[in-house]
Amino acid sequence: MRYLDLTGHELRFHLFGGPVMDPVVSRLQEAITVTPVDIVHQRRVAAVTHAVEGGNVSETSRIFGVSRKTIHQWKKTAATYGMEGLRPKERRPPQMPNATPTWVIDKLVQLAVLYPTRGARWYASELGAGGYDISKSGIQNLLNRHGLGTRNQRVAAAAQLALFSSGLVTDAAIDTLEDRHAGPFGFCLWAGAPAAVVGMDCFYIGKLKGVGEVWQLTAVDTRTRIADVQIIRGRPTAVVTARFVDLVRRRWAKRGFDIDIVLTDNGGEFTGRRFIEHLEQLGIEHHRIPPRSPNHNAVVERFHQTMLEECWRPAFHRRLLASIHQLQAQANAWLGDYNTIRPNHGDWMAGRTPNQLLNNKR
Repeated sequence: MRYLDLTGHELRFHLFGGPVMDPVVSRLQEAITVTPVDIVHQRRVAAVTHAVEGGNVSETSRIFGVSRKTIHQWKKTAATYGMEGLRPKERRPPQMPNATPTWVIDKLVQLAVLYPTRGARWYASELGAGGYDISKSGIQNLLNRHGLGTRNQRVAAAAQLALFSSGLVTDAAIDTLEDRHAGPFGFCLWAGAPAAVVGMDCFYIGKLKGVGEVWQLTAVDTRTRIADVQIIRGRPTAVVTARFVDLVRRRWAKRGFDIDIVLTDNGGEFTGRRFIEHLEQLGIEHHRIPPRSPNHNAVVERFHQTMLEECWRPAFHRRLLASIHQLQAQANAWLGDYNTIRPNHGDWMAGRTPNQLLNNKR
């Protein structure tokens, strides 16, 4: 039985699952992948291939030294996300207690883009005048971490900012259009009409005494940023999220629009059979973002951060919320202000409210 790696080369394995290189090589065709992540990924691909072609999970478990449960999980992952889904997950960097505050980093990025030709010493003095002392080497490390370590990178970021804000096209902007990661900008989610693309996600609020775990189901329209929220007790399931779709659909029908696409992540509450079948019955398309890519549903993720900072944290410091009804009333009161009064200063919203965009579209 033959096993192929991602590049199509034949692999042979020991009993413990390690790859064996051919001792006779006439000519080196390509560079051999030796990173630990790729080695683990190729071993998982070989195990899944052996299990599928041979049809005997027990034999695969004995040959590769992996439990049958793990092989079944790998097969399920490969069937859902493809062979790339078998790559090991990257670990998030730990949050250190002496880390630089986020407002300092935001201020530094702002200074670096507005004054791209200055150096780390000048940025440190400006932050020191604002009340935060940091060394120039610390400034340089932060700039390197955000892709602004060199003067050319900062000038390119400033050119991108001019391009997106005023439409001014410069040589530096043209050079960086193909590489959007050269500056502090990513991609922007956009829809042509209200309710054309509605992003959905769930958010863990906390565990309340006498109530238990409390979760929040959220739906945010990509075009207008109008949000709908439902508070539930316990972890969401596919049945609960299907009912939430009905609630959001009724609210959008009152606004005069029908939902075309629902954008979610790959959580069990959105990949369950009841949820998928319910969307098919309603005639709503279901798009799922790539695994471990929350930025592809950035509209909902940013809304969760805003609601946490402006609604839940102040509310839990001011009063005792001890029931689902109190939490829902608090969320509804804040949403009324968010959808109609509070200006949104995002790049797309430009100080407008969600209802203003909705009324203009009407």
